[in-house]
Amino acid sequence: MGYSYIFGPVFSGRIGRSLGLDLLGRRVCSMDCVYCEVGKTDLLTGERDVYVPAADILNELEKWKQEGHQPPEVITLGGLGEPTLNSEMPEIIRGVKKLFPSMPVAVLTNATAMTDTEVRKELLEADVVLPSMDSLVASEFRAINRPCRGIDPTSIAKALIEFRKEFNGKIFLEVLLSRGYNDSDENLTLMKEFCTELAPDRIDVVTLSRPGTLEKAGPVDSETLGRWKKVLDAAPCKDRDCEPDTDAKKRSGDETIAHVQGDGSHAFDRIQASIMRRPQTAQQLAGALDIPLERVEQVLTELEKSGRLHVKQTGNEIYYDCRLDGDT
Repeated sequence: MGYSYIFGPVFSGRIGRSLGLDLLGRRVCSMDCVYCEVGKTDLLTGERDVYVPAADILNELEKWKQEGHQPPEVITLGGLGEPTLNSEMPEIIRGVKKLFPSMPVAVLTNATAMTDTEVRKELLEADVVLPSMDSLVASEFRAINRPCRGIDPTSIAKALIEFRKEFNGKIFLEVLLSRGYNDSDENLTLMKEFCTELAPDRIDVVTLSRPGTLEKAGPVDSETLGRWKKVLDAAPCKDRDCEPDTDAKKRSGDETIAHVQGDGSHAFDRIQASIMRRPQTAQQLAGALDIPLERVEQVLTELEKSGRLHVKQTGNEIYYDCRLDGDT
């Protein structure tokens, strides 16, 4: 069957083979980052609401489990927008843990909503929280993240530090650098101080390796990237997405269910859902979804004929993403 809110799995250099849950269903976010891989934000807001009911997401997840897919290493709340804006996030986290009792639950977040004590309390139920913080210089923050009114980086940084005091899980911080936007020495100094106080379990300093929202948003050079990684003591990941570990140990236990090869009638829906949320190469899709490369290429050809496939070459890699209905 096709899914509206489940996508992947996708490979992540930080958390492994991850099954994604889209808590927004469309591009709803408190930021409109220049580098965002899902495109321009449609609804720029900091207001929480039931954008997608928890029951709808959990019903899909239960069906996904019953279909007999190879279990992922982690289930991640993310998708097309900022997942913490969904006011039913705690019900979703608890529902995931009920369906997959020993599966870690991760939350991708831009951390803007964590200035709300209630959101921080809800996130305590997750196992891994992956916040982003691109600049602590207010003018840079506005330029690269383009947040909705009333959001400032200092308040977000303070909220993350408060969260660190209570959270028993892991925090993986990501800093994404874009040339001319947030790669200043001033930002590096402030980020060093912040990271020292936050003491996250992992820091990833990355730059653009995929198509973003604005063409002018480009990657920093390798020298700049290396300097930032050294100063912030970042994890050894060369870009935003490390290559999948094909020898990764398969999860075992009560979540190990009969494996279903992904080259049947569901391949089209699974590939389309995945590249709607994240641009990927054909090889990445084949590896993460466990679909033969030949079948992946067939689906990409079908999508290209429909006019919904967007293709962009970055370096030696060709990335594919699928436009949402109404996109041009």
